[in-house]
Amino acid sequence: MIISTTEANAPPRRVLRSIGAVFAGFVAIVVLSLGTDQVFHLVKVYPPWNEPMFDPRLNLLALSYRIVYGILGGYITAKLAPRNPMRHALILGSIGLVISTAGAIATIPMNLGPNWYPILLALTALPCAWLGGVLQRR
Repeated sequence: MIISTTEANAPPRRVLRSIGAVFAGFVAIVVLSLGTDQVFHLVKVYPPWNEPMFDPRLNLLALSYRIVYGILGGYITAKLAPRNPMRHALILGSIGLVISTAGAIATIPMNLGPNWYPILLALTALPCAWLGGVLQRR
């Protein structure tokens, strides 16, 4: 059996840079999303934090900037990756898919808004990260 030593013996620094690249993309998405949410709550575009948001236009607005931020997060992750930038972006997208799916499962029964919103958050996580990786390659 032949084992590739390039991946198995990757220096710890490269592993840390890989983790850092994915973490940076994740933090960018979370900070930008929650920051934008907070601005919209402060200027009263969104209802207060403790109230449900059923207006489909407002949910579509939230989904639209989260898509943009997901693409940006994939771009940042791919840009910072020490090698295999697309793999790093897809790892970020997979993490987003898992977290968003868990969020959808947890929040849909709580009746906080239309069910399609958390479902689309989960479904768009991986494609957005992939697109960010593609854009970084260009």
